[in-house]
Amino acid sequence: MSGSRQRPYLKRPVWIIVLVNFVILFLIAAYLYPPATSAACFIFSPTDCTLLNQPPAPKIPTRELTDDETISQVVIKEILKTPPVESNNPKIAFLFLTPGQLPFEPLWAKFFQGHEGRFSVYVHASKEKPVHTSHYFMGRDIHSESVSWGKISMVDAERRLLAKALLDSDNQQFVLLSESCIPLQNFDYVYNYLMLTNVSFIDSFVDLGPHGSGRYSEHMMPEVETVDFRKGSQWFSMKRQHAIIVMADSLYYTKFRYYCKPNMEGRNCYADEHYLPTFFNMIDPVGIAKRSVTYVDWSERKWHPKSFKAEDITLKFLKNLTTIDDIVHFTSDEKRMLTGPCLWNGIKRPCYLFARKFYPETLERSIMCFSALKLTSSYIDNNTDAHRTDAQSANHIAFDFAYIGRKNRQVRKNEAVKFIDS
Repeated sequence: MSGSRQRPYLKRPVWIIVLVNFVILFLIAAYLYPPATSAACFIFSPTDCTLLNQPPAPKIPTRELTDDETISQVVIKEILKTPPVESNNPKIAFLFLTPGQLPFEPLWAKFFQGHEGRFSVYVHASKEKPVHTSHYFMGRDIHSESVSWGKISMVDAERRLLAKALLDSDNQQFVLLSESCIPLQNFDYVYNYLMLTNVSFIDSFVDLGPHGSGRYSEHMMPEVETVDFRKGSQWFSMKRQHAIIVMADSLYYTKFRYYCKPNMEGRNCYADEHYLPTFFNMIDPVGIAKRSVTYVDWSERKWHPKSFKAEDITLKFLKNLTTIDDIVHFTSDEKRMLTGPCLWNGIKRPCYLFARKFYPETLERSIMCFSALKLTSSYIDNNTDAHRTDAQSANHIAFDFAYIGRKNRQVRKNEAVKFIDS
């Protein structure tokens, strides 16, 4: 009996010891980690109360924008968020930048034929006024100035063409072409490829070598830093929204006008290769495809791309160009290559709609091959979803591979092979 009466007495000091230890631990923790409220501050850690009542330490500030940068950002953001002006007759503006004659006018006439009202033509001839052979080009010359290779005058000519084309509110896409360019696809394919997407095809990539970042000048700071500097082909296809931004830009254009030119501080910087690639990578990187739709062969890794002669032009050669679906960028750092898929609305597609540089002597063979090519054409199908995948139904696009040759096109249509992606 005595043992059972003593058990409650033995438990009492153990309970008290546990409680005391818990209170001690709580007080130690409260002192080491003072509460964030001022009411508890004076109880547990009075020495920290003055610190608690002070405002929080400011975040490390980013670089303060210059006045010109602020103005530029306001204008660009307003343009980007403004819905594009809808046109009842959207057109592609073909901007030809040439020193004089356009030797491939007859080929372009075949390309344009039957599609009147869906395109506009503008010609900037920097040396001599061309004598046109096609009515599509007659009366389409704009006021032109002298252009020097590698200098800002090349960019000035591009801006001049864009400005003239923007006066027509129906022009929604703007394609820059040279006198040595030829079409690789038929007009319908080109029209839908450009009109049915919401990006501009402006080439832009990183080249850490001497012919890329090595051309950068610190005079471009603070607005353009070396990490922003990009390289790319000048031959673009640009949506109207972006063309307006080019017209509005003064800040970044001025940086490249004065600090990106040949023979400056031992560097050869060419504004037409760096201004637009850098500018659009900074202001709207997701709005550009970062590739050109104009094929050019840099595989010889010389100052200028490979030029094609008459003996190079075969049906197989041109067909191969139309099937390329990976982009290749040659860089100057240890002769590396950058490759990636050509995406169109998230789907892998052929990269190129046009190609350059072709000698005038290739005209006849180019016309023959262009007429015989098995080209692709795309169209919007609003009537049936029977053969579409979900992605295709969302885009309302089907692709129809039709043979276009010298024989009756209507007969050949029956042999068309419908290409539907899985």
